[in-house]
Amino acid sequence: MKKALFVLLLLACVGFGVWRWWDRLEPGANRESGDSSANAAARSESSEGPIAGLIDPETQAPALPPGALYPMKDGVFDLELSEYAGYAGLIVANGGLEPNENSHFFKNHGFKVRITLSEEESWPALNAGRIGGSATTVDVLAVYAKTMQAVVPAQIAFSRGADAIVVLDEIKRVNQLKGRTVVASQFTEADFFLRYLATEAGLEVRIATPGEKPDPERVNVVYAEDSFAGGDIFASMVQEGRTDLAGAALWGAKIREVLEATSGKTRVLVDNRNLLVVADVLLVNRPFAQANPKVVEGLVDGLLAGNDMVRNNPDAHLDVVASAFKWTRDQARAELAQIHFSNLPENKAFFSGAIDAAGSYGGIFASAMFAYGTLLDHAVPPERLLDLKLDAPFAANYAGQTVSIQPIRAAGTRTLEQDPLLTRDIRFFFEPNSAVLQSTVDNDKNYGSIRQLLQVAPGSTILLRGHVDNSMVQEFRKQGGEPFVRQMALKAMELSKQRADAVRAELVKRYQLPDVRLEVIGRGWEEPAGTDAEKNRRVEVQWFTVE
Repeated sequence: MKKALFVLLLLACVGFGVWRWWDRLEPGANRESGDSSANAAARSESSEGPIAGLIDPETQAPALPPGALYPMKDGVFDLELSEYAGYAGLIVANGGLEPNENSHFFKNHGFKVRITLSEEESWPALNAGRIGGSATTVDVLAVYAKTMQAVVPAQIAFSRGADAIVVLDEIKRVNQLKGRTVVASQFTEADFFLRYLATEAGLEVRIATPGEKPDPERVNVVYAEDSFAGGDIFASMVQEGRTDLAGAALWGAKIREVLEATSGKTRVLVDNRNLLVVADVLLVNRPFAQANPKVVEGLVDGLLAGNDMVRNNPDAHLDVVASAFKWTRDQARAELAQIHFSNLPENKAFFSGAIDAAGSYGGIFASAMFAYGTLLDHAVPPERLLDLKLDAPFAANYAGQTVSIQPIRAAGTRTLEQDPLLTRDIRFFFEPNSAVLQSTVDNDKNYGSIRQLLQVAPGSTILLRGHVDNSMVQEFRKQGGEPFVRQMALKAMELSKQRADAVRAELVKRYQLPDVRLEVIGRGWEEPAGTDAEKNRRVEVQWFTVE
């Protein structure tokens, strides 16, 4: 009996060993396009158990407490903000954090502001009436829109470099995250940034729980408690030589810290320095705003005045900003350089959708709703959260301002010899065997999606790579051999370029886009996307951003 049990145990152990061996050798499970089998094997062999520090994801957006009126006391308005340079305009207008009679708010509108800094989520307190105002980004606003009892009276700023996707050095474009796993902090700006880019690359995002095997067809996202924890987890994995995680969606100082800790084994795939889809907005308790519109007007005026001061002469206000955030002057200067402080005309363009060098309120809100998908079980119209105060009497003080958003150039624009940030295949519909575009709803949507890429990233360029179907090559070979195939290949190359040219011409005509932001090339049937003839009749869009 004992001998039989020993044999059974031995067989079980051998079977388990074979299963583990086979599991490690299973081909292609995590492999993105262009990956080598050696890299895939290395990733598989580096999976040495569960990743420590991950948390279970939320399956829907958290609900906020019921709304209640904020009771402003003694003429002091309570505003809670986080440690973020984008709020410097409000702090400068207030002359610091404490309520005082020298602030713009008191001198021009008769009330004082108390600014409290906290890294806790302030929206529950805002809903419940424990504070009067706060700030968030439009993508986060979309997440909480269903139960948010607050209004947006103005935009504060665009983040310009405070969020980034840091990846293993082998990852050169967003598309290569397919089949890989990235760590983020759920429902934050960095989470949205990752989802936005995946969506633009035509990739689906899958939320994975700790220990789950990645889906080879999607971008797999696991979550940490916050961005700092996520950065530590990713850096630790890289230091151990494990490649279970291909990257991390991070913000703030953690970006540089992770790069330094991983000693050249990681890189910034992209940050939002020139991809302006993270936009900060002011929030005010809804019942209070409805009862006190003049106070809200004063808040917006102070915001715009402070933004103007910081925007035009940041060095003059470094001491106030540094003191508030407990930074050095050099830290304050570096942090302010990552912000585009919005003026009045930029505010108006942002909310109307007329802004042409950054994301708009409605566009970012809709992008967040789409990117989060079924996690958001509501369809709140974005305008329901607006109570704009941009045409109040104080607007005359900013009559000379203009919209001015320029790319920040560090290393320059990605060139056509380098990897684009992302690629996406789009099927445009043409008349048969011609370069004449059809008038279809699908074509209209495609024009809009390309324009949006150029719109949200100042200085970025698009390469339109035309392709045609290769299904007739064998027939051409039968008809006239290789000479005839070469002849038809040249015609296919020309037709594919003409089709790409037609798309560019339509984009220029519709949106008055400068020619220099649109490049074209015809690839004929040289780069098929597979055996599906329909998918091979396409224009590949490659997006090159300013680095």
